[in-house]
Amino acid sequence: MAKKQFKSESKRLLDLMINSIYTHKEIFLREIISNASDAIDKLCFISLTDDKVGMDRSDFKITLTVDKDARTLTVADNGIGMDRDDLENNLGTIASSGSYKFKQELDKAQDDVDIIGQFGVGFYSAFMVAKKITVNTKKYGCDTAYCWQSSGADGYTVKEIEKDAPGTEIIIEMKDNTDDESYDEFLEQYRIQGLVKKYSDYIRYPIMMDMTRSRVKEETKDSENPEYEDYTETETLNSMVPIWQRRKQDVTQDEYDRFYSEKFMTADKPLKTIVTSVEGVVTYKALLFIPSAAPYDYYTKEYKKGLQLYSSGVLIMENCEELLPEHFRFVRGIVDSADLSLNISREMLQHDRHLLTIAQNIEKKIKNELNSMLANDRENYEKFFAAFGRQLKYGIVSDYGMHKDELQDLLMFYSSTEKKLVTLSEYVDRMKDEQKFIYFATGENAAAIDTLPQTELLRSKGYEILYCTEDVDEFTLQSLMTYKEKKFCSAANDDLGIESDEKDEEEKDNSALLTFVKETLGDKVSEVTESKKLVSHPVCLTAKGGISFEMEKYFNSVQPDSGMKAQRVLELNLNHPAVKAMESAVEADIEKAKKYAELLYSQALLIAGLPLENPSEYTDLVCSLM
Repeated sequence: MAKKQFKSESKRLLDLMINSIYTHKEIFLREIISNASDAIDKLCFISLTDDKVGMDRSDFKITLTVDKDARTLTVADNGIGMDRDDLENNLGTIASSGSYKFKQELDKAQDDVDIIGQFGVGFYSAFMVAKKITVNTKKYGCDTAYCWQSSGADGYTVKEIEKDAPGTEIIIEMKDNTDDESYDEFLEQYRIQGLVKKYSDYIRYPIMMDMTRSRVKEETKDSENPEYEDYTETETLNSMVPIWQRRKQDVTQDEYDRFYSEKFMTADKPLKTIVTSVEGVVTYKALLFIPSAAPYDYYTKEYKKGLQLYSSGVLIMENCEELLPEHFRFVRGIVDSADLSLNISREMLQHDRHLLTIAQNIEKKIKNELNSMLANDRENYEKFFAAFGRQLKYGIVSDYGMHKDELQDLLMFYSSTEKKLVTLSEYVDRMKDEQKFIYFATGENAAAIDTLPQTELLRSKGYEILYCTEDVDEFTLQSLMTYKEKKFCSAANDDLGIESDEKDEEEKDNSALLTFVKETLGDKVSEVTESKKLVSHPVCLTAKGGISFEMEKYFNSVQPDSGMKAQRVLELNLNHPAVKAMESAVEADIEKAKKYAELLYSQALLIAGLPLENPSEYTDLVCSLM
């Protein structure tokens, strides 16, 4: 029997397919099972109008058989089968797809027939694990059966054989083990069972295999030392009906919760379940979950974002990052679309127009659901924000602020007046008529910000202040710049946009005192000014220029050698007794006045949460003045 050569430059194409399109050898079983499902689909469709088929949907199945001694794995189906021309065209030509041609031939009225394989290289993925593949097949309506056999890119043979019923069986003879690769794993029943569950759980026909189990022998059941025996029974390995393919009204929330826990291996229930089905330019179903808590590794490099991507119930990708924008990376779930080719690489997916459309739609859907939760389920939204609010803030800061318009309404900050989390919209709606800015203050926590001297004037005016307690907060507000045409203003700014209510009958020239303090402190401060915001405190620090104290602390914690330093402006409350004492000492005891200046500066550093340059020197200074 003469060996035939593959068409389409098979040797090069087969090598490219095995080494580039598929990155994991285990994928071969998914491909072979998907092809079997396609073959059954075709005969199932024909049976709708042809009584001679003699089978209904419940009769179709896919059978897996493992023979460890022969080192073979067989995948058999009772689908439409192939004749000699099919073997030549579909298996003799790599990258030809009989499934795709079948679908093209269908009437437009019958477009709902779902065919998985539409690229034509899936069958050849088996050569990643096989040293020889045998295909025994008989096409429905034909009297002759054929055996197709190949050991790889060197060619194939076709001969006639005896076979009773239509269908195809693919016998994969595994490669011998090497020092680097073990192919025995694909002959283990639990490994096969796991691969079916992972990739082909939602194939619509039962995938059957004989499973060997262990049980107590009946006659020793009541014995103190029971004996065990192995037994074999045929089991269905797949669940067949994906939960996301069922109608939403037919699935309970408990079922969604249980699916979420099992699929993503977590004991927590999802905070929000999003079910969506879209038909049109691109057709897909999505089942999405917003977790109730961040995984332990969420803010690490180890965390993998992305949704599980399926094509007609067959897993294409475990974590498809392209389906989620970075600011919604916390979402878990599944997307299933028949418009996506099953045999497709990650590189090809990145440029797939259907995938881009799906990703855009999903982003809008998630945003709308979050807005709805914020408006109608405030308690759960605040739980969500506690878990993932930082991610939304990172989303605003990243990519030069290009996502700020879509995310800003989802932000929340603790309010000085409401004593709870509020949105920016709620803040602006409460602003006083004369108020120019949206005020915010930064600190480690709300209690620390409550005592900041810089906020005294704002509080005395009854202005609401947003508390920024996370390292990303100030960067977020700087990226936003404005909200509803209102600018953001830090309580630490030298100009709060507030007109003073007090008018001194006689202006006093305090320039001499301010100059004295500046000369005493030297380069420690860039400027010393009279404060317009302090009420009961003697001193505070404000930052000058584009770098704030919070930025200084953040960058120095991330990169200690960065040398990042904000320009320090020392503000003095000239009406405070401590400052008046320093002013008196300038005339009476200049050295003591210098100590007062150093002491006030150190206190301003502590209030601002900045480290003392020399703690020991500070304690000696305090002791010398006691």
